[in-house]
Amino acid sequence: CSGLIKIRLKFLNDTEEVAVVRPEDTVGGLKSKYFPGQESQMKFIYRGQLLQDQGRTLRSLHITDNCVIHCHRSRSATTATTLPDPSAAAPDAGSLPLGGGNLMVPTVMVVLAVVWYFRINYRQLFTAPATVSLIGLTVLFSFLLFGMYGQ
Repeated sequence: CSGLIKIRLKFLNDTEEVAVVRPEDTVGGLKSKYFPGQESQMKFIYRGQLLQDQGRTLRSLHITDNCVIHCHRSRSATTATTLPDPSAAAPDAGSLPLGGGNLMVPTVMVVLAVVWYFRINYRQLFTAPATVSLIGLTVLFSFLLFGMYGQ
């Protein structure tokens, strides 16, 4: 058993399976050994990175004994290839999901506007460093907006 390492394959439902492999084995070899016929459906994640290159060895990915690889089985292999390109078509306003990411920019804009309102109407409450900080935040946020949405 020398030269073999144990890797814990952890699934979304918190179940684990122990895989005994060699460090020279590839990601694709690991998939075909433990998930035969389902290689295209399996996604491996190690240290927050999706392991997409099927030819990379476990040693080159710094996967050692008792490491955890998170496994995700997609519903079908064709769903990943038939999804439309998000940059090809602009989504209509009714189809945007309400999430924290979609509401972050308007929320920050409203907060900045309220703080500027108080700065203008209640200037006695704001010191010089607070005003400089507010100007800096406004400029930074403006640069971020123009970087994200300006073409």
